[in-house]
Amino acid sequence: MTETLIGPFQLEKDIRKSRFLARALPVHSAEEADAFIAGIERAEPEATHHCWAWQIGPLCRCHDAGEPSGTAGRPILGVITAQKLDFVVVVVSRWFGGVKLGAGGLIRAYAGTAAECLREAPKEPIIERVTLTFHIPFSLLAIIQARLQEWGLDAGTPEYDATGAQFLLTLPADQQQDMTNRLMDLTSGQTSVSVVED
Repeated sequence: MTETLIGPFQLEKDIRKSRFLARALPVHSAEEADAFIAGIERAEPEATHHCWAWQIGPLCRCHDAGEPSGTAGRPILGVITAQKLDFVVVVVSRWFGGVKLGAGGLIRAYAGTAAECLREAPKEPIIERVTLTFHIPFSLLAIIQARLQEWGLDAGTPEYDATGAQFLLTLPADQQQDMTNRLMDLTSGQTSVSVVED
């Protein structure tokens, strides 16, 4: 099961006199990830490197930020993938301590710091959600609203028209068929339920 972080998390390690600080954040868009990275770069210009990676659905990016090619960004991205995380950005900042680590040492340092940070960060499963829309005649409005409340579902405020009310209802995707069946039964087939496409 794919997971994401519940909130921001960070972890610091000292590796052969260099200080490594991993910071991770759940994000919903590339813009959000890029803003987080830029914020760290602005706040700590004295760090030697700010290497990063993010995974958001089918999109991913990584950057070595001046470290030798393939020694930082890709190992961080590899850790995100290996831990089955999504919608997450990780920045590992390094303050050089005077001891060169070599390519292998850099890969271990960046991947290791990111991996430990993500392992310890509180996580939650990503539940795929779907939004359904359906129209109810006024005669069934009270019963539908009562049932939705009884089922613990928040459909928000419906949009009214001359014949009734149009509802939008977001719920876990695995409940879509069951909810469609319940609504059809409750209305004796007087409604049609459709999925709202993004």
